[in-house]
Amino acid sequence: MRLLLFLLNVSPLLRRCLWRWWYSKLARQISNDDWTFMNYGYAPADPAAMHLPLETADEADRLCIQLYEHVAKPAALTGKDVLEVGSGRGGGMSYVARYRGPAMATGVDFSPEAVAFATDRHRTVPNLRFKVGDAENLPFAAASFDAVINVESSHCYGNVARFFAEVFRVLRPGGWFLFTDLREAQDVAKLEAALRQVPWSQVEREEITTEVLRALEVDDARKRALIEHLVPPRMKPVFGEFAGLAGGKIHQSFQSRKLIYLRFACRKPLPS
Repeated sequence: MRLLLFLLNVSPLLRRCLWRWWYSKLARQISNDDWTFMNYGYAPADPAAMHLPLETADEADRLCIQLYEHVAKPAALTGKDVLEVGSGRGGGMSYVARYRGPAMATGVDFSPEAVAFATDRHRTVPNLRFKVGDAENLPFAAASFDAVINVESSHCYGNVARFFAEVFRVLRPGGWFLFTDLREAQDVAKLEAALRQVPWSQVEREEITTEVLRALEVDDARKRALIEHLVPPRMKPVFGEFAGLAGGKIHQSFQSRKLIYLRFACRKPLPS
C-alpha cells in the first residue's frame, strides 16, 4: 500500500488510470438505480440553516444534495448552460437540472460505463445530458458554458492545473467555476497555487471539513445499509473505506485534519 501511494504521487498517469479503473468497475458491478450520488455530503451545525425543500424521492440523498447546493449557491443558474465535470452516476447534475432551472445541464465523465448508467437512469429529465470526456481535455468549444461544477472529483486527475485551464477555456465571460474537493493538508497550498495560475476576476474560498465530517457521521448508518445491500461481498471492505464510513482511514483523517475539504467559487472576468 505504501508503494502504491508513492507511485500515485509521482505518476499522474498511474493515478488517472487507477481511478478510471475503479469508477468503471463500480459502474459495472453496482447497477442499482437508487445509488446516484458519490460525494461525502454537507451538514451544517444547524440542519435548518439550508432551508432546502426536496421532493420525497430525493430526501434519502439530502446530505449529498446539500453539498451541491452549498457549492452552487454563489451563481444564479436559471436559464444558463451548466457543465459538471466528473458527473459520475448523475445524481448531482440531475438535482441541478430539476431544482436550479438551467437551460441545459451537461455532465461529462471519463467512464463510459458511468455515462451509460447516468444517461439511462436520468432519461426522464428533459434538460439533462451526459457525455464521455476527459477533464484535462474537455470535448467542448471555448466559451460554451455559463457555469462549471466540479464536486469531489479533481483528486483523481493527473494534472489539476490543466483541468483548471480547461475550465477557464470553456467558460463564457462572467461564468462561474464552482469547485469543491478534499486534499491532504500538505497538498492544500499546491492546489491553491494551481488555482491562482488562472486569471479569475474573483475567488471565494471556504474550508468545510467540519461540515463534511458531520455529514459522514450523520449518514453513516444509511451508507452501511446500502453497502450491505448493494455491494458484492469481496468489495465491501474497500468500498466502506471509499465511502468514508465512521472509524475508517478517511473518516479518521478528517477528524485529525490530515485531510482538508475546501470549497471555491471562481469567476471568469467580463470583457473590459
